[in-house]
Amino acid sequence: MSAPGPILALRTAILAALAGDAALADLFGGTIRLHDEPPRGAAPVYALFGRVIARDASSEGVRAHAQEADIVVWSRPGSAAAGLAVADRIATLLDDADLALAGNRLIRLRVAESGATRDPGSGAARAWLRLSALTESIG
Repeated sequence: MSAPGPILALRTAILAALAGDAALADLFGGTIRLHDEPPRGAAPVYALFGRVIARDASSEGVRAHAQEADIVVWSRPGSAAAGLAVADRIATLLDDADLALAGNRLIRLRVAESGATRDPGSGAARAWLRLSALTESIG
């Protein structure tokens, strides 16, 4: 079995890094709720892996990728504070974190941007983080 690509390796490491944080679980309502797709029938607060871009950043025989990855936190209409609290905790846990990636080495992980908006249709609040990562393939 081959090592995962840089995007999947980073996502897996993020999930592992967040999994043991009791404060984050409490903000989600008791369990970490970070998903690839919106959970069917689930009420907010939950988070989704959003848009991700991995660009080649190789040099001198080292295969590397610069990634931009979004995490979007959905909260109930009229409750932007709940989503912002989750996003803030995720940012605290991930900014400059030293994560172990399968088949890759994390060189740098930063929270490059964050913000909040409201869905015009449902009124649900969304907070988001844009992560900036540099990874190198190993092995």
